[in-house]
Amino acid sequence: MRRLLAKLGGVAAAVMLTVGMSHPAQAATPAYFEFQDITGSKAVFELTDETRIQEARDILSGKEKDRVHVFGRIVHRPAAWNPGWSYHYDPSSVQFFEAAIEVCDATIPYVEDHLDEAGGAFLPGNWWCPWTSKLTREVPAP
Repeated sequence: MRRLLAKLGGVAAAVMLTVGMSHPAQAATPAYFEFQDITGSKAVFELTDETRIQEARDILSGKEKDRVHVFGRIVHRPAAWNPGWSYHYDPSSVQFFEAAIEVCDATIPYVEDHLDEAGGAFLPGNWWCPWTSKLTREVPAP
């Protein structure tokens, strides 16, 4: 019986060490990027995924030349990193695109002026893809 308990204890200890040593994936330190549209208006979005952060930096450096426009789901409330606007991109939804369907296209000020309509026929599901969006720079954290 003692040997059985010792073996079970050893197995349990090995399992606990394995579980204790595995760490969940850590989110990247947030990075903030400014973009501009055809109206000259500027907005800022937050990225928390290391892959997306690198994609944005590749766009700014000129390494990425095709998927350069911003796409994501908007949240109907201000964010500290996007001053002057009553909405912001959900950081976990932001992606970059080359071409998208017209139903998600709008300028930055148009979204602000029609925010109460967003999520229905205008920007269905709150997905926004400003076709004329252009990343301009990485900005410091707010």
